[in-house]
Amino acid sequence: MTMPSPALATLLVALGGGAGAAARYQLGRGMTHWLGAGAVTQFPWATLAANAIGSLAMGLLAGWLAQRGAGGSDQLRLLLGVGLLGGFTTFSAFSLELVLLAQRGQIGLAALYAFLSIALGVAALVFGLTMMRVAA
Repeated sequence: MTMPSPALATLLVALGGGAGAAARYQLGRGMTHWLGAGAVTQFPWATLAANAIGSLAMGLLAGWLAQRGAGGSDQLRLLLGVGLLGGFTTFSAFSLELVLLAQRGQIGLAALYAFLSIALGVAALVFGLTMMRVAA
């Protein structure tokens, strides 16, 4: 089994990513319709749902690809894992990487990765907001 060419790999990720982003948008619309605008402005239900659904799907995909072996796995991993689920939620990739570190017995690294991902993400967002407020 050979890796797809960079052009094909990029196309697979882009196609999957577009579909994942559209699915995420539709999930948000559906949650707003189902729960009402008031409920989704008080708590990020759609984001929570996307993170949970995406993590479940990533676990199913990773497990299925591991059982299936090499036949076409790279194309499916790029289309579905990196593209579709990456466009739907990056939390699924974070969850997979965190669990893989833990399963390899690298508990300290897993904890560090979880802490840094959350801390740096929130800090970077606050920094970006602050910079834009200062610039205004």
